Amino acid sequence: MKSEKSSVKRMDNVGIVVESLDEAVAFFTELGLTLEGRATVEGEWAGRVTGLGTQRVEIAMMVTPDGHSRLEISRFLTPPVVADHRNAPVNALGYLRVMFTVDDVDETLARLLKYGAQLVGEVVQYEDSYRLCYIRGPEGLLIGLAQETSNR
Repeated sequence: MKSEKSSVKRMDNVGIVVESLDEAVAFFTELGLTLEGRATVEGEWAGRVTGLGTQRVEIAMMVTPDGHSRLEISRFLTPPVVADHRNAPVNALGYLRVMFTVDDVDETLARLLKYGAQLVGEVVQYEDSYRLCYIRGPEGLLIGLAQETSNR
């Protein structure tokens, strides 16, 4: 009996936990994502998935302009948040950042600075391919911005 190897069809979303859902939605809307929906997820079934028991979480699903990628922003009401990785340095272990390709790094950075973003290092040119930078977004979240500079 031949067994078929199962493979990933796509990446569905990246999840980020925040204290202020409204501020995070406003920031990512300014970046260019669209709010796809907002809901409260609660109950025993949700706790069975996460292993947290009974939980109550407000979520906002944001979608990129191409419609292929999503960001699930969550605010836990119960149980309370137990760890904070927002100020971890770039070389910390574990999930670290989300990288977005943008039309113009400088213009995007200027807009996001008005929403409290802070440049982590500096904007750099990588060979003839990309202009890149890391910023700290709402609540110190690490976000990468990349602008393609070559005609690939």
